[in-house]
Amino acid sequence: MPQNINIFAGKNAFSLIRKKGLSPDLIEVIAGAAGGPKWLILYHLDKFIFTSWITRRTQPLFLIGSSIGAWRFAAVSQKDPSGALKKFKDAYIHQVYLKKPTADEVTRESIRILNTFMDDPGIGHLLEHPYLRLNLLSVYCQLFAASDNPFMLAPAIMTSAILNAIDRRLLGCFYKRALFYHPKNIPPFIDMNQFPIIKAPLSQRNLKDAILSTGSIPLVMKGVRNIFGAPSGVYRDGGILDYHLDINFFNRQDKIVLYPHYTDRVIPGWFDKKFFHRKPDPKHMASVLMISPSKKLISKLPLGKIPDRDDFFLFKGKDSQRIAYWKKVTEMGKYMAEEFHNVVESGRICQVVKPLDHPKG
Repeated sequence: MPQNINIFAGKNAFSLIRKKGLSPDLIEVIAGAAGGPKWLILYHLDKFIFTSWITRRTQPLFLIGSSIGAWRFAAVSQKDPSGALKKFKDAYIHQVYLKKPTADEVTRESIRILNTFMDDPGIGHLLEHPYLRLNLLSVYCQLFAASDNPFMLAPAIMTSAILNAIDRRLLGCFYKRALFYHPKNIPPFIDMNQFPIIKAPLSQRNLKDAILSTGSIPLVMKGVRNIFGAPSGVYRDGGILDYHLDINFFNRQDKIVLYPHYTDRVIPGWFDKKFFHRKPDPKHMASVLMISPSKKLISKLPLGKIPDRDDFFLFKGKDSQRIAYWKKVTEMGKYMAEEFHNVVESGRICQVVKPLDHPKG
């Protein structure tokens, strides 16, 4: 049995893998969640998947991510995915703030990180990639949620939390889902429902703004205004509505959604983190194959946890210690990549995959 990874599959994916095992051609979509520094545990798994495992693919492979998931996929969709992913990882880990940063400061630092791995030639390579099709999720903000004035935005966020507690669909009062899709192929999830949606193709002129918007955390960063090719207005972090992507990925039973994830729980939206009763639609998870760190691996990490945004406060004034901790966690993520490689190449994934309905660490 795998020691360092959990392997869970929804009903359709479970049946398919038990019959056929897992090959790159079975993957139709790869999904990436929001979650900030949590992604570091997945760095080596991403590197293996995108620089070794799927490189012989010829058919389009649709990537869909919100927030940090979108940034990961923007890096691996370039001509040199390994180099771009490393540049992103290094720049992300070495964020340093001398005091509690303003939204302007965090926005400038985020732009700096983005510029380390994404330039104009990189955008061109991404848009012309032979098979990867990047798709990004943001939210289009309405009413007071569109303001960067904290005295207006903070009450809007509080009201959003209250509305979400009543009914998740009420978030549509403040936010529309914004899907920025790859122009070469219409993604199979183009008609996702639940919320009003704005759809706009990615281009040389809007790619960076779209990436920045999908990670623009309210009150932490400034919203991104007037993205080219999309309705005028303010765009923010896609995790508000799509924290872990509870969406209808596609309607077929012969393909899989590969989901490298940092936890075995799927949380629909950012405001649902403490609502353990709120789970994704089982139909949306039917074709999902989730790979996540085991509790055994997490227990071996420094501090016994994966990184998160609270680490900026935990290590306030001790950035060198935070950076060392984040580097160690990233390095230990190699165990996930190695184990995934082994169970797939040996065919043992047929025996070790578990139903996603009842995940256990």
